[in-house]
Amino acid sequence: MEPRERLIVGLDLSSRKEAEAIVETLGESVLWYKIGYQLAYAGGLPLVAELAAAGKRVFLDLKLLDIPNTVAKGVESALSLGASMLTIHAYPHAMRAAVSAAGGTDVTLLGVTVLTSLDDRDLDAAGYRMGVDELVRQRAGQAREIGMGGIVAAPTEAAALRTLIGPDMALVTPGIRPAGGEAGDQKRIATPADALTSGATHLVVGRPIVAAGDPLRAAKAILEEMQSAPVADR
Repeated sequence: MEPRERLIVGLDLSSRKEAEAIVETLGESVLWYKIGYQLAYAGGLPLVAELAAAGKRVFLDLKLLDIPNTVAKGVESALSLGASMLTIHAYPHAMRAAVSAAGGTDVTLLGVTVLTSLDDRDLDAAGYRMGVDELVRQRAGQAREIGMGGIVAAPTEAAALRTLIGPDMALVTPGIRPAGGEAGDQKRIATPADALTSGATHLVVGRPIVAAGDPLRAAKAILEEMQSAPVADR
């Protein structure tokens, strides 16, 4: 895949108007966009269908988690919007329900392993009896066995996870920061080149692009860095 097919720009914005302005600014340089909670709750869900109709691909990042029936119905509703990727928190019961509901479609279901803003102390405070590395590996293995299309994990874990899940599953990495960029509230981060070299298939980049003084220039700089990364055949 070319860098343009791997870069997902996170529309982490508070209004549809702002999101539409970013999409217009980035033009043909960007193919993929992420719509998550912030924009979805600000009236952004109709943008999924509009972007798809315009030839863009949408990563709908709603991180579904509920009882199986509710997850299944949520997946069915999300599919009707035209998203190409959809996230599910990587609990086995939720992933099974999602896989069943999405059967026969071409959507890529992604199991969210452990959020990139969390570390071992955060998991301990939440009552988990294992650290980040162990939990990520457990959930990635379960996603593979259940039949998910891919996983979401930190770029620092990509190399080990690529070995675990094999060559065919998507491995989507948030927590991407250009060389010299600020980490913000992310704790497990990597540069675009390092993430791709480690085995990521898609990189989610939000604030370093949409909050930049010149979003198009920022996006092109990241695409150039991605182009220079040695990416193994997958």
